[in-house]
Amino acid sequence: MGKNFSIATVSLLLLLTSTNAGQVFDVKSYGAQTNGDITQALTQAWKAACAVAGSKVVISTGTYKLGLVTLLGPCKGSIEFNLQGTLQAPSDIESFKGKDGWVVFERIDNLTVSGGGVFDGQGQLAWQKNNCAKKYNCDILPINIRFNFITNSIVQDITSKDSKFFHINLLECKNLQFQHVTITAPGDSPNTDGIHMGRSSQINITNANIGTCDDCISIGDGTQDITIKQLTCGPGHGISIGSLGRYQNEQPVSGIRVIGATLSNTNNGVRIKTWPASPSGTASDIHFENVIMDNVGNPVLIDQNYCPNNQCSNELQEHYRNFFNIGSCEVCLQ
Repeated sequence: MGKNFSIATVSLLLLLTSTNAGQVFDVKSYGAQTNGDITQALTQAWKAACAVAGSKVVISTGTYKLGLVTLLGPCKGSIEFNLQGTLQAPSDIESFKGKDGWVVFERIDNLTVSGGGVFDGQGQLAWQKNNCAKKYNCDILPINIRFNFITNSIVQDITSKDSKFFHINLLECKNLQFQHVTITAPGDSPNTDGIHMGRSSQINITNANIGTCDDCISIGDGTQDITIKQLTCGPGHGISIGSLGRYQNEQPVSGIRVIGATLSNTNNGVRIKTWPASPSGTASDIHFENVIMDNVGNPVLIDQNYCPNNQCSNELQEHYRNFFNIGSCEVCLQ
């Protein structure tokens, strides 16, 4: 009888384990309502889901307002952020209180971001205040989606729209895949880079459709083993390695492959850009294959005297590095 009890106990424990795995955390269960502010509800749902292995946070169809949030790990196991609706950022810059990101995913392993939904940065008012090309003490503008220290993860079937600054920024990420991602902003929206990455490796971008007023994809220092396939880019500034050489002790860039891309109505096609009088550094093993260009200003450009708006003083460089803290990325126009 004792043996039978032991087997029953083990079976019950296995059942409890299986029911905990794959649990769904719908933000509406935490008070979220369509057209309402779901910042608190999402924060609570994420915290609960992060404590359960194999969980999913769901934001169903509809439009929701969302303040700045940091969705922080590490989590107990894999976790999915499933956005089916549209999230709207605050339109005014003051709401961000100097923070440089709207939705921040940080220190998570095995994350999935999916669902077909939209991250709407509502950047129209912010673009009018973007004076970083001319003014030393310019306002900080937030990035739509930041991925900081994310590993072994996938981002698929989402849209980033009208970000106030960069749309998606990767900092020290490893083994991260982007599939069927759409990024869009008007052709007069300054500094709205599509995907920027710095100090990241094993990044794969497939079937992305990006049209903004800046680089569709930009690659900063310390970035290695990047594959971009079937990219549609335009309008914008094309695909950029760099800018590089702006700061001391930058890490090498290597293993960049663009295989199959169509660029239309862009200022540049594929380019490598470094600042004048750069410290020593390397960008190597870079391949651009099967790239179609239509109405592109500079199809292939290697610019070793990159200096937008004559902002090349050491003082200004250090100011921007501390000010934006986005991983050696381009922070001014062009």
